[in-house]
Amino acid sequence: MISEREIMMPVLKGEIGQSNFLAGVDRPDYDEMTRCTHCGMCLQFCPTYRVLGLEADSPRGRIYQMRAVAEGRALVDEDFAEHMYVCLACRACETACPAHLHYGSLVEAARGQIEARRSQPWGERLLRFLIFAQLFPYPARIRLLAGLMRLYQISGLRAFARFLPGRLARLEPMMPTLKGDFFPARDQVYPARGVKQYRVALFNGCIMPVAFGPSNAATVKVLTENGCEVVVPSAQTCCGAIDLHAGERDLGREVARRNIQAFERLNVDAVIINAAGCGVALKEYGDLLHEDPAFVARAQAFAAKVKDVNEFLANIGFRAPTAALPMRVTYQDPCHLVHGQNIRLQPRQLLQSIPGLELVEMAGADRCCGSAGIYNITQTDLSMEILDEKMEHVRRTGATAIVSANPGCMLQMQIGCRRAGIDAQVYHVVDLLAKAYNLEQSN
Repeated sequence: MISEREIMMPVLKGEIGQSNFLAGVDRPDYDEMTRCTHCGMCLQFCPTYRVLGLEADSPRGRIYQMRAVAEGRALVDEDFAEHMYVCLACRACETACPAHLHYGSLVEAARGQIEARRSQPWGERLLRFLIFAQLFPYPARIRLLAGLMRLYQISGLRAFARFLPGRLARLEPMMPTLKGDFFPARDQVYPARGVKQYRVALFNGCIMPVAFGPSNAATVKVLTENGCEVVVPSAQTCCGAIDLHAGERDLGREVARRNIQAFERLNVDAVIINAAGCGVALKEYGDLLHEDPAFVARAQAFAAKVKDVNEFLANIGFRAPTAALPMRVTYQDPCHLVHGQNIRLQPRQLLQSIPGLELVEMAGADRCCGSAGIYNITQTDLSMEILDEKMEHVRRTGATAIVSANPGCMLQMQIGCRRAGIDAQVYHVVDLLAKAYNLEQSN
């Protein structure tokens, strides 16, 4: 039986490949690697180094291994794969790095090297094919799977989850509670409230519509309240982040091309995203397709329009709500928002604009929560150790709500509250802003 861990970080049998260079295979940029001075500034910002204390599992240690492969001093073998996939790709090291290295692109390319060289067992090949090629690129299939999960949850069968075999029994409680989805009709357009000032498109995503459908609806609400006409194109698909994190570079390029084609015909001022991990992937389409002459310019033009919803609202001068929300909240910085997109102050500005809301900063708010896509499934023990540290910081704030801006972080915070026995609700920033707008209109 194939374990969940093997989906993303295979336990490799023998060498992956004797050759370090294969035609057409992505490789970490050598010039970028050589800019690392091994100063060590990244070490205490790296979650895996803080927990494991191993140089090989630090950013500079991984860069050293990548460079050794590039210079022919090491092979792309199972040891190399182990260290590349234990990384959360949280990019905290990029914030810490005085040389401003783009570590995220390096580790994603290294994983591409691994997947291009290794020989996969047939069961694992089939599983990866079903997940990455046949599920995530197709919103209708995700919606169908979510419907089956929802049926399972309301049927009462979860009471018997403890009887599931082995690891599945441990992972089942991590399943999000699905309450509704957000799949608008074909190319749905939501008119601006009042005078239209902008025409924007919403990137719906693949996880947000099924796990946090109300947050996508809240995003539309907040945008229309701020003079935006919002269009949600039905031809869009997964952003490709999950493919790129898993070394499936060609699949990532395929969905990137599909999204560019879906959005470029809309004539919008901005493409709005409310999931931080997706935002990084979308903003890096130009780099991903830099060797595709038919798409490189189109990818760069698309990426230039991508704006996180917090970033966009802060830039246009959003309307502060007038209704009060008497809440004590703390904010968890999504790694791909604060480190991947350098968006730190804007979510806090939105929250602080809500009357009655008290924002209490937690220690280490910009440290990874351990979610990292499906890292909490593939590396559960390490993920939970990182999460437990985070939840202790949450507890000390005395907050009754945790706010973030990424579905993975929100799901991880829900798991953390259950593990730590903390009675706190988890929200997206736009959830609270939309709630305040609704309250003022109902008064």
